[in-house]
Amino acid sequence: MTRRIFCAGFVWRVIDQKWDGFEAAFMDFQIPPLLFQPPDFWEALTRDKRIVRHGQKIGAVRDNARFIADIAQEHGSFGAFLAAWPAGDQVGLLALLGKRGARLGGSTGQYLLRFLGWDAFILSRDVIACLRDAGVEMAEYPTSQRDLKAIQAQFNAWAAETGLPRAQLSRICAFSVGENLALRPGDEAGEDD
Repeated sequence: MTRRIFCAGFVWRVIDQKWDGFEAAFMDFQIPPLLFQPPDFWEALTRDKRIVRHGQKIGAVRDNARFIADIAQEHGSFGAFLAAWPAGDQVGLLALLGKRGARLGGSTGQYLLRFLGWDAFILSRDVIACLRDAGVEMAEYPTSQRDLKAIQAQFNAWAAETGLPRAQLSRICAFSVGENLALRPGDEAGEDD
């Protein structure tokens, strides 16, 4: 969670280069010790040069340690919770992450799920263009529950039709339109068919 939160709006390479410092500063992300740290521990991290010193994101680590502990208590483990959540309801899972977690809404939650190996779609610009091309009606920046449910329904339909995981379908979409679509020889801009 921490890696995805700190990468949001930042150059991922910088976070990757500092990652050993993050692990040391945040006690190897061991939940029980993090939960018992006093406020001055968290305040000191805002001056710690081993990490990116962003107070709100540092606070999110503390809040998400509590979130993970609460989910683990309710479901046996955070992994068991994710494994039991149906792939056909990513929208519901994202809503829960956004509500109970810290800084896990929007694309951060989508990337978190994908990086954890959960069968997640990511709504990049090209995936949104692909969905529009498939006839899904949505806002330019789909964030409403109505739009997200329409997107979920399309991915569920494609998964049922193809037998492919939603993460793979999302990647196919991303590489099927937009800047990622390589032109074939003779298809250069301005040429007639």
